[in-house]
Amino acid sequence: MLFDDSYNQIESIGIGLYKELGSKFIAYPFLVHNKKEVNESLIEVKKKEKSASHYCYAYVLNPDQSIFKINDDGEPNSTAGKPILTQIKNRKLTNILVVVVRYFGGKKLGIPGLIRSYKNATLDALQKSTIINKKIKEQYEIEFNHGEMNQVMCIVKKHNLEICHRAFIENNIFTINILQKETDLILRVFKKNNIKTIYKKIV
Repeated sequence: MLFDDSYNQIESIGIGLYKELGSKFIAYPFLVHNKKEVNESLIEVKKKEKSASHYCYAYVLNPDQSIFKINDDGEPNSTAGKPILTQIKNRKLTNILVVVVRYFGGKKLGIPGLIRSYKNATLDALQKSTIINKKIKEQYEIEFNHGEMNQVMCIVKKHNLEICHRAFIENNIFTINILQKETDLILRVFKKNNIKTIYKKIV
């Protein structure tokens, strides 16, 4: 169950950079919505930074931040992915992947140095990116007959509902987004008007 009615995600992207004892850390943030986009973004970074020694990352998915993962890519356990994830969670971000690329400078940084470096590279990238707040919505499919079109459109207009898709077959089927905090009210309105609703997902 979600307790917030909004979430943060990045809109414009900034590249982060941090250097320590000759090692260079470059942080690439991406707006992602599923694991396929995560994998595609990782491939993109590896093509761009072919000679890097490590490609560490963390990602968070879904409005409720229910899916997340870290990867240290050969660095000591929890010295890379965890500090990246911490910076993401500090800003309550989701639908985000941050990949931090390391070029080894010849000197070992030790555990504190690695944690600091991955943290600061991520921090620099997020500070250079634009973060927006989005309201959590629930998506429903509504079904009604042609004679109920005006009735449904009045409800949509009155409550400022977002129509994502329309299908006109034997009956009309609309896919709509409702602000999560208004869901109970809107569903009662549809039920009162005998409009069938089917829950789809959170968006």
